[in-house]
Formats: sequence, C-alpha cells, structure tokens
Amino acid sequence: MATVERINPPGLFELEGFSQVVLARGGRTAYIAGQGPFDAGMNLIGRGDLHAQTVQAFRNLRTALQALGVGPDRVVSSTMYVVGLDEERSATFVRAMNVALDGEPFPPNASSLIGVARLGHPEMLVEISAIAVLD
Repeated sequence: MATVERINPPGLFELEGFSQVVLARGGRTAYIAGQGPFDAGMNLIGRGDLHAQTVQAFRNLRTALQALGVGPDRVVSSTMYVVGLDEERSATFVRAMNVALDGEPFPPNASSLIGVARLGHPEMLVEISAIAVLD
C-alpha cells in the first residue's frame, strides 16, 4: 500500500497547500497528462475566466485519478501552468484550487506554478499535470 509523507524541512519556507518535499512509498506511479478546462465533449469551460477554468482543470485531474482508483491525496508532484501569471492571477488560481474539489483544498504536493504566454488551445488559461503514487 502506498504511503505519502509531506515534509517541510527547517530552513525552507512553509506555505499552506504546498509541500517542499514529498516522500512516497509504493510500487506504481501514474503520470497524468496536462488537464485543462474542457469537459468530456471537449467544450471549453469558463471562457476568459481563470477561476472557472482552474476549477474545471482540477476536477478533470480528480476524474483521471478516480479512474486509477485513487484520490487527489495520492498526488506527489504537480506542474501548474497559468497564462499571464502575475500576483492577481496567482491569487485567483489559489482561490480556485482551494474550492475546486467540492470545497476541499487540493492536497499539498511538491508543485510548481509557472507563468506562460500561451497554452495548447488559444483560449486555455490553465493546465495541470501530475504524478501520483498508486500502491
């Protein structure tokens, strides 16, 4: 059975919803492709709305995890891309991340939040990829 331990070593900053180090013990890992703000019919959700797009991307990530029989607590690393990232957009992203999963915050993991000029679809504002430990 997989175990996930989140560590914030002395000497490194602590931030709610973020972990400096994640130690995972288990046999299998899953590498989840970048999830964006699309529904199952490839319809863009939240045109021009970073909050709505972020919520949809995290819900898509949860759907991918559920297909593997695990939840977001098994994510050990994620990379999150936001178009035009600045302080305001970063705050919007974090607010959406903290309510996306039926009001539950996305569990802390070793994550990177990266600002980009553009993503694969011209109206995408966010994309999230992840690595999860399964067992």
